[in-house]
Amino acid sequence: MPASSPPSHFLREAIDMAVQNVTTGQGGPFAALVVRDGEIIGRGTNVVTTLNDPTAHAEVTAIRRACDTVEDFELPRCTLYATCEPCPMCLGAAYWARLDRVYYAATREDAAAAGFDDDHIYEELTKPPENRRIPMTQHLQDEAERPFEAWRNYEDRVEY
Repeated sequence: MPASSPPSHFLREAIDMAVQNVTTGQGGPFAALVVRDGEIIGRGTNVVTTLNDPTAHAEVTAIRRACDTVEDFELPRCTLYATCEPCPMCLGAAYWARLDRVYYAATREDAAAAGFDDDHIYEELTKPPENRRIPMTQHLQDEAERPFEAWRNYEDRVEY
């Protein structure tokens, strides 16, 4: 098997989890696994509507659980297996967790055809903050450096 080909059984397991998530009424049609050295260290399904939490996407949940498992906020040597191409939030989480690789089954276009369309978020990211649908305006710029200054001066900080 070429290095770029994922072990299909991890994607199939995620797909099975997503189907079960829907058929049992637990949430949306998404699931994800975080795998290190061939072992699943984090699992997640989409539970946005059952938890009333817009951040409870499958990938974020799997990353949180994997971090709990390894007791670290970074996941080097780990691969994310997701039933769908990660949305902007989940993509950000994958980068922040420092995952090595992401494999996914469905594309974001497939998700849009099922009613899950993230294109508006991708479009918003290209706009200046003041032109976004949710207006974003900077204030207190003269005080904004204080938290960073405190961070730089904090001797026990954990770099990330």
